[in-house]
Amino acid sequence: MYARRRRRYFTLMAVCLTLFVSAWAFVRLWSVPVAVAMCVIAMVIPPAAAIVGNRRGPDDRWWDEE
Repeated sequence: MYARRRRRYFTLMAVCLTLFVSAWAFVRLWSVPVAVAMCVIAMVIPPAAAIVGNRRGPDDRWWDEE
């Protein structure tokens, strides 16, 4: 439950960092518009990762605040 959500969150954030770093490390040398597009995609990932990380699963007890 919690470990699965945490793993998904960190996976999404790793993808975000990979996109951002690779965009400005070497993709910008090939194409600046592609690097900017990669950064825009990377900008959208953190809010989605927060939603995925905080969403309750079907086996979570919603009445417990833990």
